[in-house]
Amino acid sequence: MQKLRTLKWAILFFAPFFIHAQNAPLVTTQSGIVRGTTEGDIAIFKGIPFAASPTGEFRWRPPQPVTPWQGERDATTFCKDCGQAGFSAAGREKMSANSAEDCLALNIWTAASAKKGSKMPVMVWIHGGAFMFGSGANPENAGTSFVKQGVLLVTINYRMGRLGFFAHPALSKEFPNEPKGNYAYMDQIAALRWIQSNIANFGGDPKNVTIFGESAGGVSVQSLLTIPSANGLFQKAIIESGGGRDGVLTGRPIDQDGDKNYPIAADKIGVNFSKKHGIEGEDAAALAKLRALPAADIIDGGEEFIGGQGGTPIYSGPILDGKLVVETAESAYKAGRQNKASIIIGSNSAEVPAGFVNATSKEALYKLFPAVESELKAAYDPDGTVEFAKMLSYVNTDKVWAEPARFTARALEKQNTPAYIYLFSFVSEKMKQRMRFGAAHASEIGYVFNTLRNRDGSPVAEEDLKVATQMHAYWANFAKTGNPNGAGLAVWPKYSSKTNEILEIQADGKAVGKKEPNEARLNVIEKNAELKN
Repeated sequence: MQKLRTLKWAILFFAPFFIHAQNAPLVTTQSGIVRGTTEGDIAIFKGIPFAASPTGEFRWRPPQPVTPWQGERDATTFCKDCGQAGFSAAGREKMSANSAEDCLALNIWTAASAKKGSKMPVMVWIHGGAFMFGSGANPENAGTSFVKQGVLLVTINYRMGRLGFFAHPALSKEFPNEPKGNYAYMDQIAALRWIQSNIANFGGDPKNVTIFGESAGGVSVQSLLTIPSANGLFQKAIIESGGGRDGVLTGRPIDQDGDKNYPIAADKIGVNFSKKHGIEGEDAAALAKLRALPAADIIDGGEEFIGGQGGTPIYSGPILDGKLVVETAESAYKAGRQNKASIIIGSNSAEVPAGFVNATSKEALYKLFPAVESELKAAYDPDGTVEFAKMLSYVNTDKVWAEPARFTARALEKQNTPAYIYLFSFVSEKMKQRMRFGAAHASEIGYVFNTLRNRDGSPVAEEDLKVATQMHAYWANFAKTGNPNGAGLAVWPKYSSKTNEILEIQADGKAVGKKEPNEARLNVIEKNAELKN
């Protein structure tokens, strides 16, 4: 009797756990069954591998197929971030403890009721972080709100830093028919191919895929729009602060010096790095030694130069390898060779204080633009009273993000491809002291995902929630139909060079379709860019 009572107690105690396991969502992929979890009416799958571990012999190789598994694979926890530097009270660490070289996985948020044939539109988020930092597991990028809008969200990891972009003569000799250098982009394409093959089983529509990203993620979207082998893997694209002109993270020649933006070839930078670690030569033995280095030594705290900025370069960034990346986005757009996809593109009103255009005074700034000096003064400082820091912030913003966004939209317009431009100018009341001149780089992301939260745990201001609701709706509408407009939203005009209309999320939080407010500034930057080409 005692045994029976004990068994009855055990059944009652563990029943909720058995029920939870039985109710856990199960989906069959081409590699095996994955078991996720549910939060209300949302099904979430985390850490699903889309490629094999890029370690050992597969370091600096295109992503390899996943080995199928038997039974159910747990998909309730995120995998580690891709290898990147860490930070602690003592300073920068060689490698973050929460990162690993084995990291090629994606995460999915979908409706718990979704099944094959549901055909939910799919959005794929490519995180930013200068191609050095970031993760598909950032809580700010969670997909719960998108699913409530009827959109399935995928976030992905991809190799970064020297694990994601690396060239070396020994690598060029090995498997010469393989693309080289841009392992980050290869990972992104592998994830998109996985989505094409598997997302229908999660309720998604592989024929209605929108890729979107911010900063380096936006640059990635620009690259995917212009890499021939990515053609057909998505139908729409959103570029948040992702440039479009040559010069910033846009591709270093793999084996030729002398490029106007990147004078040192990528493979020479790879040799610099190998020599730093005492590895000489350009043969298979040198490559074997490079692959034997611990991942922490490859990442090396994100160091890009020996001896600091201006020293010997040891990190290349994106590469023009000639097989995968055959030209820059600007080159492809000017020739009309981009992949066919409608776009949203835009920037924030005060992205960075400096960093890409650097000067210590107005006079020094003018000297950087000798061909348009008078026009620059008239557009940015007409009466000579504008604060220099503000002026420098706006020049950086316009040169790196705002004017290239307009250039990109105009290039697509010539191909009769719809483009919508935005300007995000809203700054939360809590952030106005830190963002004196306008909305900073990446400040729009929480509004796009509708995941706003205050670090101190206090309630998010009603004004912020309203901005998030409308911006989130524009993005979801675009994913559904290719048009961001919808009920209850201010009309967002499709871009036309004749009217030059955009959507501004104004400083007061209102969304307004209007003529580009900074047209005079952008015209100066455009003239300068074209004179340099």
